[in-house]
Amino acid sequence: MAVSMPTDEETLTAFVPSDEFTKEVEEYIRNHPVTLALRQNPAYTESRPHLKIPQELRARHLTAGILATPGGIVVPPYVFCEEGGKSLTAIFYLGSDVSGHPGIVHGGLLATLLDESMARCCFPALPNKVGVTANLNIDYRRPAMANNYAILKAKTVKVEGRKAWVEAHIETLPEDGKEPVILVEAKALFIEPKQAAAMASLYKVTN
Repeated sequence: MAVSMPTDEETLTAFVPSDEFTKEVEEYIRNHPVTLALRQNPAYTESRPHLKIPQELRARHLTAGILATPGGIVVPPYVFCEEGGKSLTAIFYLGSDVSGHPGIVHGGLLATLLDESMARCCFPALPNKVGVTANLNIDYRRPAMANNYAILKAKTVKVEGRKAWVEAHIETLPEDGKEPVILVEAKALFIEPKQAAAMASLYKVTN
């Protein structure tokens, strides 16, 4: 049975905040100067990929479901993708319940966010638009404090056939004229498997 997925544009109005704090976070990100600048750039397509996942599958999805709480990934990230898998920017807020050390976001979650976003960045550049992580290298630069906004920037630096190399980092979302601070950097290699055509069909349902 075919699963109908919302369009990129439909995902932008699909989220309804459940409480005042979540509403505040939602409004802050949606109207932030960085968000507005990306939204006005015709090179980027705006969407909220977590909201493309069907509800019955989303409940079992780590970042879009299990961690999508007022204390976790508070609102579905706003994501801006450059055509052809060239680059991606994601803006989000991480709450108090995703810490490793008290008050510091767990490094494993940062790695997961980077892995997912780097994959989403480069997949359009691969022949069948899907791949798997072959290698992921993480350099942690500064503690990522919980209860803060952050922005993830990824770019595809090279594509050779079924292979794509991506670089990314997470930094603080600038506010009050302050310069952003890089928190973590990553490099990854994604490879499109031989059964990519079948995986692409699945990806349309789960991405």
